[in-house]
Amino acid sequence: MGFRITRKLVDAGYDVRAVEVSESGRQRLADVGINTHDTDIAVKGARVVLLALPDNLIGTVAADLSSKLQSGTMLLILDAAAPMADDLPTDRPDLTYFVGHPCHPPLYGDETAWDARRDYHGGIAKQSIVCALMQGPEEHYALGEEICRTMWSPIINCYRLSLEQLAILEPGLSEMIAMPFIDTMVEAVDICASKYGIPRQAAFEFLIGHLNVEIAMWFGFSPKVPSDAALRLMAFAKRVVVNEDWRDALDPAKVKEAAQLIANT
Repeated sequence: MGFRITRKLVDAGYDVRAVEVSESGRQRLADVGINTHDTDIAVKGARVVLLALPDNLIGTVAADLSSKLQSGTMLLILDAAAPMADDLPTDRPDLTYFVGHPCHPPLYGDETAWDARRDYHGGIAKQSIVCALMQGPEEHYALGEEICRTMWSPIINCYRLSLEQLAILEPGLSEMIAMPFIDTMVEAVDICASKYGIPRQAAFEFLIGHLNVEIAMWFGFSPKVPSDAALRLMAFAKRVVVNEDWRDALDPAKVKEAAQLIANT
């Protein structure tokens, strides 16, 4: 992520001073003509400091940087976990904290070029983004959104949310709702093959094809026309495979607990 967004910002003409601790990372940047700098040099006079870091390092790095940043500097974080876990310095109310995150290219997009259709992360294919001004003056929101639009371009939509709302989406909706179901589906395909002797490729193609149809129907990309029998079976199956308390995964208190787990691991 850090490499991709750094290239986007450099290509857009921003004065970017990259900091990279690993030798392989520095070489990767050097290979595309991007120089790296010591931290003290990089942050001196910076308007925005972008933390493209693992969530569990953001609190430590932000605390180390805090005394080096001039008043009004924006810390831009790429995920809601550390901010939601209260991992950012609380003794610098004069700093701006901005959080942005990509939605990633939509499953049912309108891309026609092959490289864009195969771009699952974004940067080639169009995607939407979500942004939150956690702390700082209102006029700083436009700057944060501008940078997010640049580093995750091309952009479909930009949605302004609160920090809590952004955290409900990530890690709530994406990692606590979608990911467990997807992981379970992969495991189910493996069980079809290992326990019941169905060729794994057959089980995989059957599942992927039905997901294509069912996601299209349930999210409004095609008419929703499942049979009455299928709907009755879905209601029956949800009692088997879905925990009755699954909605708790989107509760702000549970999301904060998840954010603390991510940030403190």
